[in-house]
Amino acid sequence: MAAISASQVKELRERTGLGMMECKKALTEAGGDIEKAIEDLRKNSGLKAAKKAGRTAAEGAVVTRVAEDGSYGVMLEVNSETDFVARDENFTAFAEKVLAKVFADKSEDVAAIMAGELEETREQLVQKIGENISVRRAVVVDAPQGGLVGEYVHGGRIGVLTVLKGANAEVAKDVAMHVAAINPAVARPEDMPQEQLDKEKGIILAQPDMAGKPAEIAEKMVQGRLKKYLAENSLTEQPFVKDPNQSVAAFVKAAGGEVVGFTRFEVGEGIEKEEVDFAKEVMEQARRS
Repeated sequence: MAAISASQVKELRERTGLGMMECKKALTEAGGDIEKAIEDLRKNSGLKAAKKAGRTAAEGAVVTRVAEDGSYGVMLEVNSETDFVARDENFTAFAEKVLAKVFADKSEDVAAIMAGELEETREQLVQKIGENISVRRAVVVDAPQGGLVGEYVHGGRIGVLTVLKGANAEVAKDVAMHVAAINPAVARPEDMPQEQLDKEKGIILAQPDMAGKPAEIAEKMVQGRLKKYLAENSLTEQPFVKDPNQSVAAFVKAAGGEVVGFTRFEVGEGIEKEEVDFAKEVMEQARRS
């Protein structure tokens, strides 16, 4: 029997949307004949997952885990089509299983993490639940010497990992809660990308009250408004959500620490959700049956 090539597996994956291992197995059983492999998969209902693959998976869950000593933490987003499935115990068990692998390997490479057993588990879950399930992204965050990583997950939909120098786990968690609630753009003012500052400066200069101002006065006004913009969008400068009378930086400093950074995941952010006309979909299915 001829060896199955990577290009054959790739073509079958593109045509069916199924996982690499399932495609390779189907091709092996079909003697390398792609059309026969597709026919066999259809007979065995193996294409149920592929039919779902085109649907937008913009719901799901964010899960986190931090080492006992706070030296590092990981965060993962796993998506489903509906919030109902995201609360299913089979889905949550799968998410925790993938998280354990990310934590053990300290890897952000989703493709590598999912290769083999986990991908097969995902495909089986798709078959069982009847929705597209995808592992979207993972992050590994390390603490600096003498620092620690904190974690907080709100409602299973927003997850945050914070990095502090000094302080303690409770403070790190409180800062993570603030990030979850307020969603700052950057950790510190100096972290704001120059491109974003230039864009904001352009917006300020285009405002009506800037018209006709002498260049020197206009520049002072721009700098003042940029300073305010940075204060509003930088974690360290924001009023702490639990005590608005002090900044986040002051809160952490009082506990003997300093903010280093944060990572925030929100389920489905950046995914364009597909608007589905369910009545139309049912009618089309009825016509085909």
